[in-house]
Amino acid sequence: MKTFALVDCNNFYASCERLFRPDLKSQPVAVLSNNDGCIVARSQEVKDLGIKMGEPLFKVQDLLQQHGAHIFSSNYTLYGDISSRVMQTLETFSPHVEIYSIDEAFLDLSGFRELTAYCGGIKRTVFRHVGIPVSVGTGPTKTLAKLANHAAKKLFPEEGVVDLSDRLQSTKILQRVPVSEVWGVGRQHTKRLKTIGVHTAYDLSQLQQKFVRKHFSVVMERTVRELNGESCIELEEISPPKKQIICSRSFGDKITEYRLMREAICEFTARAAEKLRREKRIAAALTVFIRTSPFDNLGTYYGNAATQSLFQATSNTQNLLSLSTKLLKEIWKDGHRYTKAGVMLSDFSPEKQQQLSLLHDPAIGPESKSLMEAIDLINQRAGGIWFGGQRPKKDWFMRQARLSPAYTTRWDSLPFVEF
Repeated sequence: MKTFALVDCNNFYASCERLFRPDLKSQPVAVLSNNDGCIVARSQEVKDLGIKMGEPLFKVQDLLQQHGAHIFSSNYTLYGDISSRVMQTLETFSPHVEIYSIDEAFLDLSGFRELTAYCGGIKRTVFRHVGIPVSVGTGPTKTLAKLANHAAKKLFPEEGVVDLSDRLQSTKILQRVPVSEVWGVGRQHTKRLKTIGVHTAYDLSQLQQKFVRKHFSVVMERTVRELNGESCIELEEISPPKKQIICSRSFGDKITEYRLMREAICEFTARAAEKLRREKRIAAALTVFIRTSPFDNLGTYYGNAATQSLFQATSNTQNLLSLSTKLLKEIWKDGHRYTKAGVMLSDFSPEKQQQLSLLHDPAIGPESKSLMEAIDLINQRAGGIWFGGQRPKKDWFMRQARLSPAYTTRWDSLPFVEF
């Protein structure tokens, strides 16, 4: 029988902020979204205050201050590095790991015995090696492993490990879990299910599969089968190729000058091209989009986008920059206060399978590719290479007034220890 485990970091962003700040243990910690707008991560202490995910900061700031909460801007560099360390640790426990998100991973534990004890070892090792608390749920399907993880967090937080391999144990847990917590069951489906008397995960598991397929979908039928122990969703160790790459940003201060917008678009284009090369793909279409805020009372709303197909697919930053700045000129309008912009690359193909034009110079390809690889390597190790149109100082960058240091990726941010 197959056995899946889902390892999920507890309050991941907040836990990362506590990692190098032991004084924050048991203190309320909240992490903000881009531009310090909304609450996107909460420690348990903040959750206990009744503050919901996505709550605008200005609505709850007084409450947080009353309880001495520590508020941080999102530190994506720190979170990404800590996530990599967690995933590397998990790979020592199973040869088959699917990284599901920045703070979650599925493991194939088929054939392993004493699952509860083994998963307890996973939990202790991750905390000892990385310092991040995790919960572990196991089951014969990925959906049951997800539910087991939810139960480990909400029903058995002290142990932090739940195994649903046993049918009787699985039934007891499913009867205690709301149907809204089932993987793949969204708000609209939850409302519909409640109208037919389905309130728990167990209720959903008891529906006839033909009925579910007819009145809901094949995907929901698959969920019912998974809840009954029939594995329908395989482990994805290799992520499927991306169909598009988007680099965008909400600006810290509204942009009114074309010069600043051009710098932002050039930055997004360069980042998107770098990601494209990392995927070993080339793009045959590029889109640039800009927009103002629909809630800005000082001006009328304006949003526009322009897309152009490339005669020859590429991942060369210089070529993509020329096109993105051309498209920006087409959609830019003076007199607006722009709040967001971005670049999207699409229509991908493998870099080794590109279609060349009759006028293509074969000498250009290898040199161009080598140049881009060299620039990527230098930027990865030391940074400091910019293309025309980019600037080291980004006046348009998002607001991060409460940003913590990059403890693990910058020498000058290493914490000092006094003996």
